[in-house]
This record gives sequence, C-alpha cells and structure tokens, in this order.
Amino acid sequence: MSTTTTSHSPESEGCPQAGGRDPAGRDTGVRGARVIRTEATTEIPVHLLFRDESEPVSVTLAPAVVSRRRDVGAPLRAQPGKGEGEQPRIARRTPAPLPRRPAPEADPELTERPARVLPGIAGVLAGAAGAAGGVLVSWWAGVLPSLAVAALGLPDRAGAGLGGPQWAALAGCGALGLFGFGGLARGRTGRAWVLGLFGRYRGTVRRTGLMWVNPLLLRRRVDVRLRHWRSEALAAVDANGVALRVVVLVVWRVKDTARAALGVEDHQRYLRECVEAALARVLAQQPADVSPNAPAAAWGADAPALRNTEAVSDALTRLVAADAAAVGLQVFSAQPLGVEYAPEVAAVMQRRRIAALDARHRDKVLTSVVDSVEDTVTRLTVRGLVELDDYERKALVKDLTVAFYTGHGDR
Repeated sequence: MSTTTTSHSPESEGCPQAGGRDPAGRDTGVRGARVIRTEATTEIPVHLLFRDESEPVSVTLAPAVVSRRRDVGAPLRAQPGKGEGEQPRIARRTPAPLPRRPAPEADPELTERPARVLPGIAGVLAGAAGAAGGVLVSWWAGVLPSLAVAALGLPDRAGAGLGGPQWAALAGCGALGLFGFGGLARGRTGRAWVLGLFGRYRGTVRRTGLMWVNPLLLRRRVDVRLRHWRSEALAAVDANGVALRVVVLVVWRVKDTARAALGVEDHQRYLRECVEAALARVLAQQPADVSPNAPAAAWGADAPALRNTEAVSDALTRLVAADAAAVGLQVFSAQPLGVEYAPEVAAVMQRRRIAALDARHRDKVLTSVVDSVEDTVTRLTVRGLVELDDYERKALVKDLTVAFYTGHGDR
C-alpha cells in the first residue's frame, strides 16, 4: 500500500500519455509518471506516514543574538551566535544628559582693566597747597582777619581789597584744594572701585590704603570677596511631577568687576534667578527617590535619584557657572542642602516610602528564613538523622518556617 503526494509540474501539462503503453495499445514496459490533471504524483511508503510512536529527533540549535539593522525603522532580526557560551549584555539605563543651550554672550569690549590712580600723598599735598594759596591771597588782599594774621605770624598789610586778580587767585587756590582733597579715597581689602566718566568705563581700582582718584569720575563700589548665598525653600518638581522644596547653597565671587557692575542691572539678583532656572532643569531629569519596584541593587548611593546629592550638585554647578560667567561671576559650587517634598504631598510620599521599605525588609527576612529551613532539612536528611516521607517533610518545613519567621519578628 502506498500513497502519493502531488506537486505542480509545468512539464506535465499537456502530456498525451498517462501510462506506459504506446498508441497501438501495446505495453512498452516503461512506467510513466502518474498525472492527475496538471499535477504530477510521487509514491511515498505508507510505513513512513503511519507510525505508532514518533522517534525523538535531536536538533542542534545555535545561540541567536538579536540585533537591529543599521537602517532606521528596520525590524529586529535574529543572527547566528558568534560564540558558544556568550552571555547577552544588558545595557544599564543612564539618565539622558541635559541638552546644551547657547550661553549668554557678554560684551567683548567690557573687560576689567586697571585704572590710573595716584598715591594719597599727592592729593594731600595738592589740597594743602590750595589751602595755603587761599590764605596768602587773602592776606595779600588785606581781608585776612587780624587773629589769623597774628596766629600765622604774618606782618600786617593794608591791602587794596579784592579785585579781579585776587578773585582769580582765590578761585584757582580753591579749585586746587577741592581737587586735591576731593579725590582722596580709601581702598579696602576685598573691595574694588569701578570708575566711569560720562557713562564710559574707565577702569577698576583694587588697591588698598589711601589713594587719589580723579574726583570727576563716578565711583561704584563692588564686593570682590568670596561670598555664599543660602536660598530660601525653592519650589521645583522631579521627573515624576512630584512637588519639591529645595534649599541651595551657592559659593561665588565677582571675578570681572566691569561686567558685574555694568554688564547687568543687578548681578546678585541675576545669580539668584540663574540658580532657580538651573534647579528646575536638573530636578526635572530624575525622580526624588528610587521607585519601590526597582531591584534591591538600585537602592545604593549611586542610584539615579535626587538623593544622590553629589551628582545633582555637579550638574547644578555646571549650569549656574556657565550662565553666571557672562556677567563676570565665578561660581565655585551650588549644592542642595535639602530636598524635601512639598507640604501638600509630604505625608503621602512618606507613607509610600515607608511601605516600600517594609516590603523590602519582609522580602529579605523571608529569603533568610527559606535559606535556613532548606539548610536545616538538608542536613537532617543527608546525615541520616531522620527518614521523612513527603507528608512528614512538608510538616517539618512548615513548622521550621513558622519558628524561624517568628524568631526574626522578635528581633
């Protein structure tokens, strides 16, 4: 007994003979291919189709590696393994870096440069000369009081009074005295003077002690000491949209006095607003806490969360320093002192965190209990101390689990 399978054969179409006989009806002895209409048939042994039991066939499977094609949007495909025993690599998800944006540009011509000043002794001498000249002109005009003449030891002189030359001399002496004494200034450590004349920057004075500065110049004092600013609780949100309150400590100083005083209206206010903007960008990249569904290995110090204040401080410092450099400010650090939930969500998030910690603790205790029970049962059976059937083994495991779990709960 045999059966046949059919397959399309273009060559069999239109074949006039269906068997091994010639047109006269004689048997040619040659058996032709069986044809059913336009389909050729082939014999298959029956014992290959009907068997009581199927023999297992061992198939050697090579490890496959799933990769993506180079062209965009191509589906995933399986490629033959490149090596036996090669383990698949799992890439750790890292937070996306903050997108770069163009930093504010400062006026290239507005750069700090030293101003020209004279020692304070020059101003004192000029002022004293102007005062002495005024006294002498008054004595020459005869308008100096007699008590002053006697005190100065000058001879009595009957002058002709104040005329044009006398008034001119008095004006010159007065101007010299005012110019000399009016230009005296005292420089202090950690303070600088930004000088300007008719709206134009004329230089910066960082000298200390008594000095003489042109009194016609407009002076603006700038503090160049190392300073720190502790912010109030700033409002922000994390990557999950949870409201937060953050306190930031910024350590900074004025590096370029010209840009700090003339390049911006108020450099201290500008720094505060830069901190608020950078804080909103940094905190929106990561959640405040690790998700409760995350594995236990993710609860370390390097977990991608805002509790990792070292990484948050580095990102915040880079952003604030880049924005503040345009106005002559040097930012050394901008670090959060505390990241807390907003009052309206603090209670809910605290209960959620406590529940997550309790679940992790229970899982850890259960794992320890199971390991202890397994070790105890294995020792009892391997050493031949007891012989247990399935029912007795289940009962022993149940009793040991309850005992060990109760012991852990008492701690």
